[in-house]
Amino acid sequence: MMSDEPLRILLADDDEADRLLFKEAISELKIRTVVHSVNDGIDLMDALAVENQPLPQLLFLDLNMPRKDGMECLREIRANEKYNDISIAIFSTSGTDVDMEETFLNGANVYIHKPNDFGSLKKLLERAVQVTYIYQEPPFSKENFLMKVE
Repeated sequence: MMSDEPLRILLADDDEADRLLFKEAISELKIRTVVHSVNDGIDLMDALAVENQPLPQLLFLDLNMPRKDGMECLREIRANEKYNDISIAIFSTSGTDVDMEETFLNGANVYIHKPNDFGSLKKLLERAVQVTYIYQEPPFSKENFLMKVE
């Protein structure tokens, strides 16, 4: 991976407050990033389909979004070879085993349960970004899937 290039991040989340917090937390990390965001799954799929636009290297995907939810988007993205190099971090308020299992089976790289405070959010995002660099290739393991703040 070219270290002089900023990491391209795309956040798909319908909650404006969450998007703002996310961008603020990312901006405080010591990692150069370019962050774009979309409000729902339809906008996400449209953004990915833009020709001659570099794809994000890391996608933070909320599960509960209007118009098209995160699970549908995850399946669509993983079904398209064009998007194979995108690491996908599920970024959701849902912490159910069913959601975690389903997103893992559908090819998400990591699952982040949205934390309630800014400090935890920053720690989780920093780990997620570092993990993206480390786990570019399978095998992904279930043990590394759920990301928690220790």
